[in-house]
Amino acid sequence: MGPIVQISLDVTTIDEAIEMAQIAVDAGVDWIEAGTPLILGEGLHAVAALRKAYPNHPIVADLKTMDGGYLEAEMMAKAGATHVVVMGVACPATIRAVVKAARKYGIKVMGDILGSADPVLCAKLLEENGVDYVIVHTGFDERGEDPSKTPFDDLQRVVEAVSIPVQAVGGLSLEQAAMMPQYGAPLVVVGAPLVIDNKAFRPSTDADELRTILKHLVDKVKGREG
Repeated sequence: MGPIVQISLDVTTIDEAIEMAQIAVDAGVDWIEAGTPLILGEGLHAVAALRKAYPNHPIVADLKTMDGGYLEAEMMAKAGATHVVVMGVACPATIRAVVKAARKYGIKVMGDILGSADPVLCAKLLEENGVDYVIVHTGFDERGEDPSKTPFDDLQRVVEAVSIPVQAVGGLSLEQAAMMPQYGAPLVVVGAPLVIDNKAFRPSTDADELRTILKHLVDKVKGREG
């Protein structure tokens, strides 16, 4: 598959999410993610609002499902999600339940290997149970305790172990994110608000600068830089 750029809306209100999403769409971002903080803050109303505002864009609902897989995937699909996220450390039955619901509703499943003791084994398990994408994820808290942790720790081994597309996320700089397709991970995701050199770029204060940054990223990922 060709490179895809996804914006993760890690904000807590629908108004913030729509504002940020519009900037990202204007910059050429392909996929919109309702981040976990947004779903916690607004529930699946956030997914529905994004679907209404952007009827033609894929929308990822990052609820990080651990149990009750069929019902959660069904609810996210009905709200308008085209992609849902199940955790690789969930019971395999939960992974299969999410996949079963996804097949019924015509959506895709992303499997997140965050927290797994054996990332390669976890990624292979996800693929064997039918997920469509694998997320190599180094968590916020994990990086907080050990800043040396990065998705690069496991990325190459996971890419070599599975045949489905891979996404890497967690503490990557924009330059590192833009290079992900070169490492075999065509799904490039950046979190919003963007944090660069300890400055958080929020649409209400830095809309033009944020749009410029995202457009540069999109152009670089898609090889459109001059």
